Amino acid sequence: VSLSGDTALIGAADDDDNGADSGSAYVFTRTGTTWTQQTKLLASDGSINDFFGGSVSLSADTALIGAFCDDDHGAQSGSAYVFTRHGTIWSQQQKLLALDGAAFDYFGWSVSLSGDTALIGADGDTDNGTSSGSAYVFIRTGTTWAQQAKLLASDGAADDSFGWSVSLSGDTALIGAPYDNDNGDASGSAYVFIRTGT
Repeated sequence: VSLSGDTALIGAADDDDNGADSGSAYVFTRTGTTWTQQTKLLASDGSINDFFGGSVSLSADTALIGAFCDDDHGAQSGSAYVFTRHGTIWSQQQKLLALDGAAFDYFGWSVSLSGDTALIGADGDTDNGTSSGSAYVFIRTGTTWAQQAKLLASDGAADDSFGWSVSLSGDTALIGAPYDNDNGDASGSAYVFIRTGT
């Protein structure tokens, strides 16, 4: 779930509109003290077992929705979708994919949005070992999103699952690695990254 002002975004990753467990997300808006459903969001290319809506983030009139089992770059490589609202109408702006996406990366397992910057976790990525994990930064210029950076833990290791959880505020990113072992087996850690320029 994600909340921005009087708008709520709620994922339903097991919804079946585009096939079993294809997933969806719902937008609700508040008027006074009453909440009503504004729309239901579906991936334009949604299919079975995508789990679209497994992660969601909302920033004003932009929604970011993860589909961590989408298969564009291999089985369960993952993707994320950006939707924008004009008036009361939501439309898909772009589908985001990791430039180096691979099978079982689970890109889109976690997502966070702050203005024109998106942070997307891929906890199954293998750059620092099996399931060491990573996170990707995308930026929007006009209506186009492009990958700006790929973030890795400086001491990343196999099975850390860096990118399991992500949060973004302005130029600061916070990334969880729940199975890091610094204080014992799967004791966990979190990493802070800051952006200067690009």
